[in-house]
Amino acid sequence: MAYLDKLNADIARWQQKGLVTADLAGKLVAEAKDNHKSGIGFGQVLAILAGLLLAAAVLIMVAANWEAIPRLWRVAALFVLIAAGYVGGAVLKLRGQDGFAEAAWLVGAATFGAGIALISQMYHISGDETQAILVWCVGTALAAAMLRSQSLTVAAILLAGIWGAWPFFYFGAESSLIGYPVLLAVLWGLAVWTKSIPARYLILLSLIGYCFMARIEHGAVWAFVPLTLVSAAVFIAVIVAGDKVERLTGLGQGLATVALVGTFAGLFGLQMDLSDTPHFIWISIIALAASIAALLYGGRLGRGIRWLSYLAFALQVSLIYVLMIGSMLGTAGFFLLAAIGLGLLAVFIIRMEKRLAAPAQGGQ
Repeated sequence: MAYLDKLNADIARWQQKGLVTADLAGKLVAEAKDNHKSGIGFGQVLAILAGLLLAAAVLIMVAANWEAIPRLWRVAALFVLIAAGYVGGAVLKLRGQDGFAEAAWLVGAATFGAGIALISQMYHISGDETQAILVWCVGTALAAAMLRSQSLTVAAILLAGIWGAWPFFYFGAESSLIGYPVLLAVLWGLAVWTKSIPARYLILLSLIGYCFMARIEHGAVWAFVPLTLVSAAVFIAVIVAGDKVERLTGLGQGLATVALVGTFAGLFGLQMDLSDTPHFIWISIIALAASIAALLYGGRLGRGIRWLSYLAFALQVSLIYVLMIGSMLGTAGFFLLAAIGLGLLAVFIIRMEKRLAAPAQGGQ
């Protein structure tokens, strides 16, 4: 609620200065409260964690006594737990207990996943783990759509990520690289339907990870090129036409941070692939220029952009040293250059922070 408290104080100050009328101030406060009433606070997070721990305890207890329970009772118990989670969550939602409702729904989703594994084991149903995870993901997504649950939407995206990454940890599993972007596109629509902004950010980050998975799976160096170009284009679009991008995506200025992560991740991937070629220095120059440009033109969007730019700049300098200069200098030379470099970087950051803070102070 810190954001709403600050916004209410700002609106009250604007009203005192005559910048907004009393009627407009009331509408702004009401709209802000209505738009953020679905947010999850710390108490609700604890309720969700309690629900997950409860689900784990019940499932472990059932699994420990699995053979002692008759087969029909096993299936019935699983369905009862799933129904209790979803129906109980709906009742809690109607009573205004949003946090406990989300926790109950997560209990239902977790029981559904465990039920897939236990019933498959009990009836010797063929198939690999990726198929079971995909069914779990689809079932959770359907529940999220029907209940308009933000926590279930996030859970479905996490399950999709596990499904996509599973072949990299268990060789021989069916590759999901082709279907993964399609699944993420469907889940993006789900995130819009449930009004879950964190879920949409998670999908964008998952796409960044997908490019690295494509590189590992198929040796596709090209995967980093569209990642870099598209991410850079989105970052520029937020800077140039932030209001239009906000209306189109509803993601706010946080989209610029995610886009910058994608840009730097793509450039870093290209550097690693081209580290033994003459093209490395050109990619490094582009990466250094990108970090400085992001700081100069996007630094006012928030500290996240600035510190990400600082980090990228420092990593680029270190990478260039390790791959190009390190072999020509001894340890003493390294520490000397590191000390000089960090000192210059500190001066640069201090000056930039003062420069970026000056307009804000002037407007107060």
